[in-house]
Amino acid sequence: MKFTLQFCFLFVLFITIPKPSKAQLLSDPVTLKLVQKGLDHIYNYEYAEANAVLNQVEKKYPNHPVSYILDSFVMYWQYLPIKDNPTKSKEYISKLNQCLDAITKKYGKDSKDPEAVFYTIVARGYIAMMYNYNGELMSAAGEAKKAYNALITGLKLTERNPEFYFTSGMYNYYVEYYPEDHGMVKPLMIFFKNGDKALGLKQIDIATRQGVITKAEACFYLSHIYLEHESNFPKALTYTQKLASWYPENHIFNMINTETLLLTGRYDEAGKGMEKLKANNKGFYPIAYNTFQGIIFEKGTKNDSAAQKSYLTALRTPHDDQYTREYYAMAYAGLARIANRAGDKGKARQYYKKALEKAEYKSIIKEAKAFK
Repeated sequence: MKFTLQFCFLFVLFITIPKPSKAQLLSDPVTLKLVQKGLDHIYNYEYAEANAVLNQVEKKYPNHPVSYILDSFVMYWQYLPIKDNPTKSKEYISKLNQCLDAITKKYGKDSKDPEAVFYTIVARGYIAMMYNYNGELMSAAGEAKKAYNALITGLKLTERNPEFYFTSGMYNYYVEYYPEDHGMVKPLMIFFKNGDKALGLKQIDIATRQGVITKAEACFYLSHIYLEHESNFPKALTYTQKLASWYPENHIFNMINTETLLLTGRYDEAGKGMEKLKANNKGFYPIAYNTFQGIIFEKGTKNDSAAQKSYLTALRTPHDDQYTREYYAMAYAGLARIANRAGDKGKARQYYKKALEKAEYKSIIKEAKAFK
């Protein structure tokens, strides 16, 4: 999965602002529960149920910025990957712009009202994410910079509301990690407050346990951090298993949980997830199934011939840069190991070179670079 410039998106998922002013949705516990219920339906691919719940929010708070945010969130999951659907991508961006317009109408231009700041962060955060998916990293960083002041305010509120543990934790981790891994943005980082990666990990973990609206996003991103950056697969599994349990119909969560089970050597436990992947033969999921099948053959049953066939099948399958790019790298690395065991170091070296062209997981990069 490709999640570059994650700190641009770290603050976009529904935080609760304390000290609310009059008629603040985010201080309305009944409506917040409706929003949470709607989000649960969205994550579990129950869009009709989600829309029914979100319509109740719209009736209670007509023309409120949150309605446009929630509508865009439904679109993001329903048409995933939305960046590959030009028509829906335009509609998605339009929803976000409508949110920004609604903010201006309700609170005034450049309002410092807590909710106005919050919804501005949300809308601009999603826009930054779209820039990121399209490879426009500098534009994504620019959007993050526009929301910087509100984000820093959130950092100061972490101890007062558990939802801020996610936003603050993501900032603290990625504001330090990202420039280490992407030198091109280092000049921009002079404008950002320093973070703390260790503290960030602790804060996101707290969000997975104490957060209400942010718990799923915290689990999702924390599992990614441990898979890609920290190479701590058992730690990642603690979070992917939660997601798979909470949202059994979510194909993305099933995919990453199955991946993590395999990376921790729990091949038998991955069986249920493999069955779901096999049945889901559309889009980019077949590359995940074939790559994972290769891992099972290679490392589980020690069948290099069958593993090689699965890895080669995976490499003939379309992938998505956001979600399944890494599976190309895994397949190439698997083929390299098989070639090396067969005594063909030259072919192994070629496969590792191809793996490096795709790899973002530090574990694969380290393995490939270490091969002599």
